[in-house]
Amino acid sequence: MNTTRTTTVTCPNCGRGNRVPVAAAGRPKCGHCKQPLPWIVDAGDDDFAEIADRATTPVVVDLWATWCGPCRMVSPALEQVALDLAGRIKLVKVDIDKNPRLGRRFEVQAVPTLLVLDRGDMIARQAGAAPAHVLRSWVERAMTDRQTTAGK
Repeated sequence: MNTTRTTTVTCPNCGRGNRVPVAAAGRPKCGHCKQPLPWIVDAGDDDFAEIADRATTPVVVDLWATWCGPCRMVSPALEQVALDLAGRIKLVKVDIDKNPRLGRRFEVQAVPTLLVLDRGDMIARQAGAAPAHVLRSWVERAMTDRQTTAGK
């Protein structure tokens, strides 16, 4: 599958709108001021491999459901983490009710379930909501741990 969908992201630095592909190599930057952009996309059973597994940037996956109260609470916190770590991560949101194969693949037993993937390999996992600063520390620790073990 060739995913040519785009999403529009407003640059937090200069306020300009930018079309960002949901799947691409590299990391998105503002076409005007060249600052890194937060990369937040939706994925499903049919396009997850292209959007998340093949990403060259670490991917934070939010496995959520529309009926889940904690999922609605953690969503803004994850978006803040994506903004804070713009250029360093990609946030991929998956509604597990609409995408049951991904729920089975990742053995989701509670939502929200959060993952950090590095080129398709799961390097961190946690269930439940948390504030943005806790999630950011969790993501940064997972990326640091991966770099440390990759260097050995």
